Amino acid sequence: MSSKEMNLIETPVLRVPAKLVSYLLHPLFIPTYVFFFLIYQFPYEFAGITEWQLKMRLFGLFWMTAFFPAFSVFLLWRLKFSESIFLRTQKERIVPYVITMFFYWWMYYLSRNFSDQPEVLKFFFMGMFAATVVGLIVNNYQKISMHAMGAGGGMTAIILFSFYYQQPLGLPITIATLLAGLVCTCRLLLGDHNSKEVYTGLLTGILCQVGAYFFVM
Repeated sequence: MSSKEMNLIETPVLRVPAKLVSYLLHPLFIPTYVFFFLIYQFPYEFAGITEWQLKMRLFGLFWMTAFFPAFSVFLLWRLKFSESIFLRTQKERIVPYVITMFFYWWMYYLSRNFSDQPEVLKFFFMGMFAATVVGLIVNNYQKISMHAMGAGGGMTAIILFSFYYQQPLGLPITIATLLAGLVCTCRLLLGDHNSKEVYTGLLTGILCQVGAYFFVM
């Protein structure tokens, strides 16, 4: 780690907001945020279901992609299979990767059978699933940043939504790009990753979404 990165880590005033951003933009929340975005930006895509069904669909997505993976990590920590709930080592991340991989694959499988929700969710979930697979493989060599992976995937998904719907989503793309940069910066500020791990995570999230788009759509 460079001396510049070390100086940033030792700046207490930056660590608190960096932690807050890391919590709010945790990779497990990215699917829920993207679903919210689709509801807001393309409400006509959900015209075939009632408001109650839409809420249940959103709740189910959060339950499968955020709650269950997070609860699994909590159980691993309480059962002493990991030393920290924050998964600070590569070894501690192996099982959570596998668990998250299963839930993302399941969401992709379900999205293929739903005709009353946006088609773009198919490639989005496939991309998230692919990112966890690549992340698990890369984890054998370095502690790739999950936050950067999720931020890169979410940002790229919104860009691809613009291509698919042929709509100029300039403002959402700008916000998503700035947030992705903010997340990566915060991971460096907290010292949880070095630059290589953050850039690898960001690139993985981007490439997996692009690959899934051309494969699924």
